[in-house]
Amino acid sequence: MSEIKLAASSRTEFGKGAARRIRRAGQIPAVIYGHGTDPQHIALPGHDTMMAVKNANALLSISVDSGTSVLALAKDVQRDPVKSVIEHVDLVIVRRGEKVQVDVPVHVLGEAAPETIVQLENATILLEVEATHIPESVEVDVEGKPAGTQVTAADLTLPEGAELAVDPELLVVNITAQQSAEALEADLGEGGEAAEAPAEDEA
Repeated sequence: MSEIKLAASSRTEFGKGAARRIRRAGQIPAVIYGHGTDPQHIALPGHDTMMAVKNANALLSISVDSGTSVLALAKDVQRDPVKSVIEHVDLVIVRRGEKVQVDVPVHVLGEAAPETIVQLENATILLEVEATHIPESVEVDVEGKPAGTQVTAADLTLPEGAELAVDPELLVVNITAQQSAEALEADLGEGGEAAEAPAEDEA
C-alpha cells in the first residue's frame, strides 16, 4: 500500500469550540502520538483525510507546517453518528521496517458448490506486518468448495512477510448446505404444531 501524503497545520487551541471552528474551516482536529514523543495536536485537510481513511490501514505521510514529517496510521476515527462526518482522528507514529499489528479485511472470491451458503465468520484477520507493507486484504478462494468446508486462519494464504497474530484455529469462512424449500416448510409446520400445544392444554 503506497503512502498517502497529507499536509497538516499545528494547532494551539483546544476544546469543543476550537474543534468546531476547525471543522467549519474544512479541517479535521487530530493528534499524533507514539514512539515516546509528546502528543502533537494538528489540523488535517478535511476532504483529503476523509478520502484517505476510507482505505483500511492507510499509511499516511503527514507533513506539519513546522517542517517535520512523520509516517502514521489512523488508530481511531471518530465520526458524528448522525452526519457521519469525521470529528477527530487519533494517529499513531510508525517507523519504516518496524512490525505493527493491524486488522486486514478478508475478501471471499469465487462461487462455492451449488446449494451451499458461504458464511464469512470473521470479516477481518489480525496480522503482524511491516508498517510500510500493510496488505489491503487477504483473499479466500471458495470456488467449487462443497458444504462442510471450513477455512481457518491457518488455511489462509498470507502476503509475503505477514504473520498471523490470532489463534490459527480461528474460523474465517464456513460453507454450509442450503436448506431446501421442503425442509423449511417442514420446520415451519413443526413450529406451528408446537405453538398450538399450550393452547390445547389450557383448554
